[in-house]
Amino acid sequence: MVNRVVVGAHYGLRDWLVQRVTAVVMALYCVTVAALLLLQSRPGYDAWTGLFSGQPMRTFTLLFLLSLFYHAWIGIRDIVMDYVKPAGVRLVIHVLVILVLLLYVIWSVQILWGM
Repeated sequence: MVNRVVVGAHYGLRDWLVQRVTAVVMALYCVTVAALLLLQSRPGYDAWTGLFSGQPMRTFTLLFLLSLFYHAWIGIRDIVMDYVKPAGVRLVIHVLVILVLLLYVIWSVQILWGM
């Protein structure tokens, strides 16, 4: 018989819920951008830059990107934890993924609000 100690952390449930919420945010963003682009009378560079020149769209885009990065982190972390057994290799992969995702966040902010 397996004796399992429950400590009340519920990490799996929280991560499952976060992945679902981030997926909803990403789906809403994709539908919104598609609808806005389809409603443009003359799609092109001017329409595209006009769409992203406003503060609400930039903020929604940043929310989408942060959701994407967090969603990716949970997925990659779970895959690495399931399939990479040596703890040292797992730690190196986790650190590299965290650094890359942080660089993507900085780059995203720079693109959205850069000069």
